[in-house]
Amino acid sequence: MIPLDRETAAAPASYLGRRLRSFGHALHGIGHMVATQPHARLHLLAAGLVVAGGWALSIDATDWMVVVLACGLVLAMEAVNTAVEHLCDVVCPTWSEDVRRAKDVAAGAVLIAAIAAAVVGLLVLTKTAG
Repeated sequence: MIPLDRETAAAPASYLGRRLRSFGHALHGIGHMVATQPHARLHLLAAGLVVAGGWALSIDATDWMVVVLACGLVLAMEAVNTAVEHLCDVVCPTWSEDVRRAKDVAAGAVLIAAIAAAVVGLLVLTKTAG
């Protein structure tokens, strides 16, 4: 693996230390996504509302599993989209039709996940309310 900066170049001696450092990098990436991506904040707000709604409706454990997976999928796709956009901007800082297409496809993946999550939410809601 290629070190990204001086801090990562001096890897801790222990396996556990390396794993903890990798979690730190992941959390830093999530923080960057939330701080810089308005859609990520909207998805987090939606997930919070879904959790509040699930709590209010006392959905069962199976429904919680499905809802958490759906919300997690949307947030994970938003993170991948953010990574693709950043990488494209570094690799090709000038306008490119191919880069535009790659960014559009990554954004489309988020949209697909969000639509699927919304359908899951509606199905859980109608099952619980009915």
